[in-house]
Amino acid sequence: MSFVPKTAAYSGKINAVTLGTGDKAIVIGGQNVLPFYTFDAPIENAPKIGVEISDAADSWTAPGLVEFYAGCTTMADRAKKAATMEGADFIALNFESADPNGANRSVADCVADAKAVADAIDLPIVIMGCKNMEKDGELFAKISEALQGKNIAVMSARNEDYKTVGASVALAYGQKVGAETADDINLAKQLNIMLKGLSIAPENIVMNIGTAAVGYGYEYVASTLDRIRLAALAQSDADLQMPIIAPVSTDTWSVKESTASEEDEPAWGNQEERAIGMEVSTAAANLTGGADAVIMRHPVAIATIKKFITELV
Repeated sequence: MSFVPKTAAYSGKINAVTLGTGDKAIVIGGQNVLPFYTFDAPIENAPKIGVEISDAADSWTAPGLVEFYAGCTTMADRAKKAATMEGADFIALNFESADPNGANRSVADCVADAKAVADAIDLPIVIMGCKNMEKDGELFAKISEALQGKNIAVMSARNEDYKTVGASVALAYGQKVGAETADDINLAKQLNIMLKGLSIAPENIVMNIGTAAVGYGYEYVASTLDRIRLAALAQSDADLQMPIIAPVSTDTWSVKESTASEEDEPAWGNQEERAIGMEVSTAAANLTGGADAVIMRHPVAIATIKKFITELV
């Protein structure tokens, strides 16, 4: 008698969310199986990779990044170059220089950059803020207005500002809104409920449940991913069925393993290789835990994760 494997059927399904327009639009989510469990059912939409482009990219000193973006002087230039990267599915614009406690770039300048990028590429766009809620609120609203019709995703709406961000991003301009929490299933569910309470359709919501570089409390991320995915699929919890985008690059490139020079830590080996390893291992952990998309930075790391996804789906 031949062996017939027993498959696990789930009544729940992750919402399918479309980003972008035209031939380069992507769909994240849509599956009704655990991550990469192709032996249970086909994966409807393979996980996607976003390439981070920062308005502070002049501080990126890794030789591979410097070489890849050589000759690029603007965010639009870097976005056009990033769009050619192997594995790039969307472009994530990080406006970290808008932080009032940092360079404090004006909202108008950031909007101009976002418009220039949208004119230069046809890949979907995700917007990342500066982590200052007041500045982000204005920034997200103005960029959502300027890019109306581009079907972008804007991260992040948090518990403290979800009403203003949700209303301006999703309701006023028809963009996708990201619900940001910090490694807590109950907070993630509560925020999704509150966003839906504003009459934002579930298919216009994505989640950023929090991430961390591996080795830096990542067990909290792993357990949160597992619990959310199982609740969405096994318990059909509609308040946790939004797809997840994990911003891997900002965490992995800021930890000591990535920033310590070879002079300071000679036993650790090549600094760039360490950073790439941190990015690859963290992205892989997020994807196997349940993230539907990851945001990354280095072309070598992105190509590696693209191969990882292709061979598992």
